[in-house]
Amino acid sequence: MARLDWPDWLGRRREVDETRWVVLDVETSGLDPARDRLLAIAAIAVRVDWAAKRLAIVPADSFEVVLRQQEASAVDNILLHGIGAQRQREGVPAGEALRALQAYAGTSPLLAFHAAFDRALIQRYARPELGGAWSPPWLDIEHLCAVTHEGVGARSLDEWMGYFGIHCAVRHQAAADTLAECEVLLRVWPRVVAECSNWRDVARLAGRQRWIGRA
Repeated sequence: MARLDWPDWLGRRREVDETRWVVLDVETSGLDPARDRLLAIAAIAVRVDWAAKRLAIVPADSFEVVLRQQEASAVDNILLHGIGAQRQREGVPAGEALRALQAYAGTSPLLAFHAAFDRALIQRYARPELGGAWSPPWLDIEHLCAVTHEGVGARSLDEWMGYFGIHCAVRHQAAADTLAECEVLLRVWPRVVAECSNWRDVARLAGRQRWIGRA
């Protein structure tokens, strides 16, 4: 199994599992990652067969948790993501939820759509709950969309889903959104693997997004 090294928050070297990626999505009480609360996390693993150049979604290898809230989010927020007040109050304590996510992810890199938001929320909660900033490798799926489909005007997940013809029965629920993000990743994979032979190549490819002129 091919692996690469990355530093954890203590500066120790850890191995990156190049053959198992974790795609995740979060639900929050609002859109400010510095202030709003983390309500839920969902994740699905994808398996990468570099020799065969195949990517496969593994629904059985998944994760979902609702974090316990002392006070439920606003009604309009609940209507958006569907996590009711009682379910929020009866959720899993934040520390337990973050430790479970860390154990589930293991040494896999984390991918998300507009990943900076998810990363900021998770790292904000990880610092006090895990005793330090949990810092796995992250990659933005939207960046891969942009560099492999230059000229497409899509930006949001809904726009990219529309472009690829992906239907999601329930949007703005972490588990459903995570599966939709996996489907988007599958659509761009043929162009990704045409240029990449390992995780480091994929990270470099996504990094080219900043140089693309986008109207």
